[in-house]
Order: sequence, then structure tokens, then C-alpha cells
Amino acid sequence: MTLLFLGLFLWYAAHLFKRLAPGPRAKLGTAGKGIVAVGVLAGLVLMVLGYRAAPFENVWFPPGWTVHLNNLLMLFVIMLFGMGGSKGRMRSWFRHPMLMGTALWAISHLIVNGDVASIILFGGILIWAVLEIRLINRAEPNWTAPEPGPAKGDVKLVVISLVLYVIIALIHGWIGPSPFG
Repeated sequence: MTLLFLGLFLWYAAHLFKRLAPGPRAKLGTAGKGIVAVGVLAGLVLMVLGYRAAPFENVWFPPGWTVHLNNLLMLFVIMLFGMGGSKGRMRSWFRHPMLMGTALWAISHLIVNGDVASIILFGGILIWAVLEIRLINRAEPNWTAPEPGPAKGDVKLVVISLVLYVIIALIHGWIGPSPFG
């Protein structure tokens, strides 16, 4: 579990550095971006290694139907991740679509995993995403939604999201447990 906690610590530190210490972060200039990128990547690797190495200690047993709910939510997660870069109408719906997608990803994984390592990993990522949204909103309280684009941009987002959903599900089943039960 040490690697898992260390990974979460690096993830938080790297991501929150800009928000909590903008002066020191700005003084680092371009090198700061590299430091943050290395911190994020190292944190991610440590989280994966720590999660995979953690002993399985169940806290609760999720009902079988939660798998279906998780799979549905994951489709929305993918759409939220793509929404910020889309050209359609939906891009103007949310201020932080990627962070909201990250939070929803964590929630959907908490729904289907009742073990200690999952609660630490996905709960930690959920707390980080919510904290990041709050810090951004506090630092920049005024937000103007981007102009909605044409509806065809939304259709493109949905199609790409469906294709990515299938690819991610296949990869997930290949390297870990099948997301379909």
C-alpha cells in the first residue's frame, strides 16, 4: 500500500502545485511543466503498481447490477473527457468536463469495487478532482461558457465516444478484469 499512497501523494503534489504555489511554479517557467509532467507520470506508475500489489481486503460486496451501472457511467466519462475539445453544443454545458469525467470515473469504480485498495485509489482520485474544481473556481470565479457549436459536433463526439468505449473495454478486459462481468 506504500506505493499506492506515494503515487497518490505525487499525483496530488504535481497537479496542485500550480494552484497552491503559483509564484514558485511560475518561477520555474518551462522546466516547471517538465517537473509537473514527471511527477504526474511517476504518481500514475506508482498508483498502478501499488494498486496491483495491494492485498485484497474486502470492505463491502457490491451487488451484481452495479457492473451495468458502471459500464453506463463509463460511456458518459468518455464523453465528458472529449467534451472540452469538441466543436458541438455540449462543449458549453460544463466548465470542467475533464475533471467531472475524472470524478465520475472514480465514482463508477467505487460502485463496483469494495476493497480497501480500490477505496483508497478511486476515493483519492475523486477527492483530488473535486478539490481541483473548487480551487479553480475559487481562483477564477467568473466563467463564460464557450459559444455552442453546430449539432454535428455533438454527433461526432458521441460516435467517437462509442468507438473509444469499445476499445477501452477490450483493453480493460485484456489487461485486467472484464468490465462486463
